[in-house]
Amino acid sequence: MKVISGSLKGRNIEGFNILGTRPTMDRVKESVFGMIQNHLRDKVVLDLFSGSGNYGIEAISNGASKVFFNDYNKKCIKVIKNNLERFNVLKQAVITNLDYKKALDLYKEEGITFDLVFLDPPYKDRIIDEILDFINDNNLLNDKGLVICELTSNNLLESYGNLVLFKERSYGEKNVVIYQKR
Repeated sequence: MKVISGSLKGRNIEGFNILGTRPTMDRVKESVFGMIQNHLRDKVVLDLFSGSGNYGIEAISNGASKVFFNDYNKKCIKVIKNNLERFNVLKQAVITNLDYKKALDLYKEEGITFDLVFLDPPYKDRIIDEILDFINDNNLLNDKGLVICELTSNNLLESYGNLVLFKERSYGEKNVVIYQKR
C-alpha cells in the first residue's frame, strides 16, 4: 500500500497484512480521493475502522488538519502509530483503541464533530446503517460534511435524516457510497 496523492505521495504504508483487516485497494482509494479532493483541506476527519490508517493517512497527505484514527485491534493501533511517526505527522492525529460504539459515544460526549468520516467496517458486520443513524441523530457531522462508506452489497438508503446520498461507485464486489449532510 502506498500514499497515492498529496504531500506524502509514494510513501509505503505498513499494515497490509494485519490479521482481520482488509486493506482498501489503491485503485479504489484513488477513486474515492478523486471524488472528495475538494473536501479535505483544513478539515477534521474520522477514520472509525482505521486498520493500517490507510484512509486517514491519505487525508493528512491531502491537507486534513486533524484525523481521528480508531480501531479496536491493538495491532492496528501499533501499526497506525508507527506509520504516523515514520511520516512525521503524529501531531495531526488522535488515536483511540475502542469499540466503534464507545468511540462514537466518546466523540459525542466531548462535542467533537467531523467534516469527513470514513466507514470501512468488517463487511460481515453490516453496521453502516446503524452508524449513519447515530452520526445523524447526534450531529457528529458538520454542515456539508461527507461520510464515505465502503461495503460489499449496497443496501443503504437514499438518506439517513440530514445525510443524503451524494455519490456512489462500484468496483467489482466493492461499493463506495458517499453521503453529504445538507
